[in-house]
Amino acid sequence: MEHRADSATPGGPATVHRTIPVSAPESPVAALADIEAWKARKTYPSMLFAGGPVFGAARACEAGRWELLPHFSGLAPQDARDGLGAYFRRGAEECRARGDARSADEYAAAGELLDWEARDDLTVAGRRYRVVRAERFIRMGPDGPEPPRVTDPDPGDPGECEGIDPAAGLVVDPYDPTGVPDGLLKAELLAALRKHGTVPGEVRADSHAAALSHPGGVLLPATFMTAERDGDRWRPGSTGTAPTPQSARDALAMQLRVMLPWQRDLTDEQRAVYNRAADRLDADRCDELAVAGRHFRIVRVERLLRVGPEGPEGPRPSDPDPVPPLMVQDRELRDQDHCPEDDDPADEPDERTLRFLRLFDEERRRRQALRGS
Repeated sequence: MEHRADSATPGGPATVHRTIPVSAPESPVAALADIEAWKARKTYPSMLFAGGPVFGAARACEAGRWELLPHFSGLAPQDARDGLGAYFRRGAEECRARGDARSADEYAAAGELLDWEARDDLTVAGRRYRVVRAERFIRMGPDGPEPPRVTDPDPGDPGECEGIDPAAGLVVDPYDPTGVPDGLLKAELLAALRKHGTVPGEVRADSHAAALSHPGGVLLPATFMTAERDGDRWRPGSTGTAPTPQSARDALAMQLRVMLPWQRDLTDEQRAVYNRAADRLDADRCDELAVAGRHFRIVRVERLLRVGPEGPEGPRPSDPDPVPPLMVQDRELRDQDHCPEDDDPADEPDERTLRFLRLFDEERRRRQALRGS
């Protein structure tokens, strides 16, 4: 699915951040999670990068710790800035509701600032906020990528997992003790660097620089994605990840009921095969699915947030960030040459687009009916 990680043991300052405290499990659930982690190390021994990083936002709290804000799922830094701007606007409304006009004005100004500027670190109402990044990894074994573990939280029925973020509220503290398997995993991921020749030079250089500037790390709750077997290899079903196994199953069901029939222009008879497979996925909540000669798997994705003396790592210079802030986009569109013929009100969606909209609406109504039953 992705290339293998290179490994290195960096030297330099902030040695204390390389200390990984470990402790014995404090509950039966934690003990079972440790057992599952040990089993995963044996069954899926290889660790690979799982595409690019993900981005979220954090706010500073006491004793140099940082608390993660929802939702830690952006595929580019600007996604996290947009989310942080929305968080500030909600904060402004809450402050006004309780009569704190000064803080409300600060939050509102910060939200407006992020509409215009790509800022990754700012202080609002006396608290520091930062856009932060986490690297993604998957375990691989002889039979392919690691599926969800029995100890992974899996709340929600099919179609009812919107809004869940297991990382929200997590306090980033590299000194918090962890179980031995997670401690070993953290050490392994902290030593993982982009391998020479697999990524552009600036990406690999930033990877090495981060190992020096942010030598500590915190494991975030696992996320999940869909992968499809292609001969002897596996390829990811999307660039994003889902917060729970069920939300990844929901995404796969949407792919089977909407995207594949639309992309492949399937007949009603062919669609029925995929619909039955999606129904089976909903009913059984399974992590493996075979349909029409294709094989899908729900895959577990590990995430590592690097930490240094100044807190969690922010975006790197080489991280793709293709979309400017919202109001900059708006200004650029207004400044473009205007072509009146492009605004012909007689323009109508083509039949292919209409077919996608029909499939999507059919799935939306199906899920609404399930929720109401």
